[in-house]
Amino acid sequence: MTADRSGAVVAAIQMTSGTDVSENLRTAERLLRLAAAERGASVAVLPENFSIMARDDAGRQAVAEEEGAGPVQEFLARIAAAEKLWIVAGTTPLRRAGEVRLATACMVYDASGSRVARYDKIHLFDVDLPEKGESYRESAHFAPGNEVVVVDTPAGRLGLSVCYDMRFPELYRALSAAGADWFTMPAAFTVPTGQAHWETLLRARAIENLCHVVAAGQWGAHPNGRSTWGHSMIVDHWGRVLTELATGEGVTAARIDIAAQLEARRAFPALTHRVLDR
Repeated sequence: MTADRSGAVVAAIQMTSGTDVSENLRTAERLLRLAAAERGASVAVLPENFSIMARDDAGRQAVAEEEGAGPVQEFLARIAAAEKLWIVAGTTPLRRAGEVRLATACMVYDASGSRVARYDKIHLFDVDLPEKGESYRESAHFAPGNEVVVVDTPAGRLGLSVCYDMRFPELYRALSAAGADWFTMPAAFTVPTGQAHWETLLRARAIENLCHVVAAGQWGAHPNGRSTWGHSMIVDHWGRVLTELATGEGVTAARIDIAAQLEARRAFPALTHRVLDR
């Protein structure tokens, strides 16, 4: 697919997901329709854990779906087709053959409702935040992915990533080398790490790859006791924040200017000067 060089409108959707999948999907539907109808988006990005922010692993296991079937996947296909909207579907838990742990899967649906890509989060959040008394062990419940995934979209060639991935610049070098014009980063960033690093990391990944970044976050207090940072934003290839939704559920959208990005890469050819990864 050839991107519209005049620039496609993309949207980042911010949610406060809870433990009820049906309720979360109703919120996602309302915001996806808003992104398409009122913001004119051709691609919309949902946050990490958009379908469920579970209290525990038992809650995730109870709603995890098999590959290719289930209420969440059926919902995504239906809304994408109804709104003629590409959807980068944050993450939702999927079962893996021969594995007790689930996949935290980011699926992409095209405007006909067909699933065209799936990325399983590679870097899992196993972190202690002693100053906040918080501890996270994603690897206890999720199996990591091992494939770098790019897919052609109306906004250009998209490189997929999720949340904690953004701390690993080598992933984005690999996506860039595979031809990515833009990156998506659905997330559920904690408040302490969000305050410290969220915008800095997003802008860094954009600048070092001369690549647009669309980051869709969870925001607020969730029923499982977790609080997330929000501040969903779209950053251009020069590291400028084009638009941001700091708090609350909603949609923020901007046009990805592929022509300007290509010109910047031509005039400032840093990507062609790489040496150490060759």
